[in-house]
Amino acid sequence: MRVSEIMSRDVLIASPQQSIAEAAQAMAANDIGSLPVGENDELVGMITDRDIAIRGVGKGCAPDTPIRDVMTRDIKYCFEDEELAHVTKNMGDIQVRRLPVLNRDKRLVGIVSLGDIALDAHPRHTVDMVRKISEPGGQHGQSLAGIR
Repeated sequence: MRVSEIMSRDVLIASPQQSIAEAAQAMAANDIGSLPVGENDELVGMITDRDIAIRGVGKGCAPDTPIRDVMTRDIKYCFEDEELAHVTKNMGDIQVRRLPVLNRDKRLVGIVSLGDIALDAHPRHTVDMVRKISEPGGQHGQSLAGIR
């Protein structure tokens, strides 16, 4: 199975100049947890509800803080023609729940999420991916230092 067979194609794209409040409102209105961030027809980042909570609110940022100040710039992505089993393994290895999907011209064509995979893929892939994503640490780990 290819990524293109299960990805979500209707993707909202945020601008780095928009506020984190606008991003949060768009996520709430569309029941999603992330938005790709585009500028000049190029994918420049991703912003997640976790970015807003941890890098924004958790560090005292105001609601009008630009997305660019809290977004993830190191974009992980996959291609629409890749095998889903390979992408699922990679998502588990890098501990992400969703990936932008690009065509071979590096244009955004969709997003593949843990939910997409759980609904349409082989159950073993989903179980392995969730297990890896849920391991402590990883590139998205957060420290509880200072919280009591």
